[in-house]
Amino acid sequence: MKLEKDAGNSAEMPGGLSQDKASSFSSTGYSKTSPSTIEQILDLARWAPSGDNTQPWWFEIIDERHIVIHGYDTREGCVYDLDGHGSQISLGALLETMAIAASSYGFQMHAQRRVHFPQNPETSLIFDVHLIPGSRIQADPLVPYIKTRMVQRRPMNARELSPLEKAALESSIGERFRIIWLEGFAKRWQTASLMFSNAKLRLTMPEAYKVHREIIKWGDNKGEEGVPAKTLGLDPLTLRLMQWVMGSWQRVEFFNTYLAGTLAPRIQMDLIPGIACSAHFVILAEREPESIDDYTDAGRAVQRFWLTLTKLGLFMQPELTPLIFATYARNRVPFTKSKQKEREADKIETRVNQLIGADSSHAVFMGRIGAGPPPTVRSERLPLKALLLVREYHSSKY
Repeated sequence: MKLEKDAGNSAEMPGGLSQDKASSFSSTGYSKTSPSTIEQILDLARWAPSGDNTQPWWFEIIDERHIVIHGYDTREGCVYDLDGHGSQISLGALLETMAIAASSYGFQMHAQRRVHFPQNPETSLIFDVHLIPGSRIQADPLVPYIKTRMVQRRPMNARELSPLEKAALESSIGERFRIIWLEGFAKRWQTASLMFSNAKLRLTMPEAYKVHREIIKWGDNKGEEGVPAKTLGLDPLTLRLMQWVMGSWQRVEFFNTYLAGTLAPRIQMDLIPGIACSAHFVILAEREPESIDDYTDAGRAVQRFWLTLTKLGLFMQPELTPLIFATYARNRVPFTKSKQKEREADKIETRVNQLIGADSSHAVFMGRIGAGPPPTVRSERLPLKALLLVREYHSSKY
C-alpha cells in the first residue's frame, strides 16, 4: 500500500487498520521544543535506505522505551516489489539503523515482528521495538555515518579494493552471509553489460514507467520522498530530454521505437558507471531466503555493509533490478502484460546465473562500489514529524 505521508494528517493507515481506528492517529501532536531521547533515535533512524526512497514505515511511540514500527510493502504500486522482498529488506535496514542509533544513547535494541496480527499475518511488517539500557553499552562506531551514507550513481574511481577494505566489508555482514566480488576489467564489463541490457527492460516496460514517473523528482526538488533527477547520473541535455519524454507513455514508446530513446540513458546510467568502479558485488545468504524475517535479516546485514564502506571513504550504488527480474523469471511471477518482456526477463535470469553461479537464488543484494568525490546531490528524508503516529489508544487492541 502506498501511503501519502503528510505532517498534517494520517492519510490511509498502515496494516489494514479500520477507519475508526484511523481517527485515533495524527502526526500533529509532534510539537515538543525539546525532543526526547527516543525521538532523537528515530530522527537518526529515518535516514535508513529504502527502495527509491519510499520510506515504507511509520513510527508510533508507546512510551520512552517502546516503539511500534508500522511497516508496509509497496507491491500494489511498484513492479520492483511484487513479492514484498524489497520493502522487507528496507525494513531490516531501518531496524539496524535504529539499533546503531540507540547505542549512542546507551541502549540495546530488541525488535520483534508481530506474527499474530489479525489482518494479513503472512505479510505483517509491524515490529515492537524495545530499548534496553545498559551501563556498558558503547556507541557503535558506525553512528557517524548514518547521515553521510548515500548513493553514488556517477562513475567512480576504478582502483582495486585493498585486502583490508574487503576484509572489513566481509566481516560487517556477519557469518550468515557472504560476498562475491566481481572485480577486474572482464568481470566489470560483464556486469556492466548485464546492467545495460537490464536497463532496456526497465525503460521500455509500461509497468516500470509508472514507477519512474512517480519517484523521479525533477528540477530543484530535494526528494524528501523519491529520487532527485539530478542524482541519476545524466548530462543536463539528456536529463531535460528525459523529463519531456517521460511526460507520457506515448512519447516513451515513440522514442524507444524510432529514435533509440533508451540508448543514451543506458550508456550514461549503466554501461559507463558499470565499468568505472572498483568492483561489483553480490551479497548471498547461507541459504535461499524464504520468510519475511529472512529478508529483514538481510536488510540489517546490507545496512552494516553500506555504513562500513562509508566509514572506509567508499561509495556504493545498488543494482537490484537484475536480481528482481531473475527472481520473477525463476518463480514465474507475473510482472507484465508483455510476453516480450517476460522473454527478456528470462534472458536476464540466464545471465545472472552465469555471473553469480549456482547460488544465484541465495542473492539478497547486488551493487557496485568505488572511491572518488561524493555526489553533489542526494535524496533527503521526510521530517520525523511526518512519520510519527500519535498514540491515543492502547496498541494491543488491534
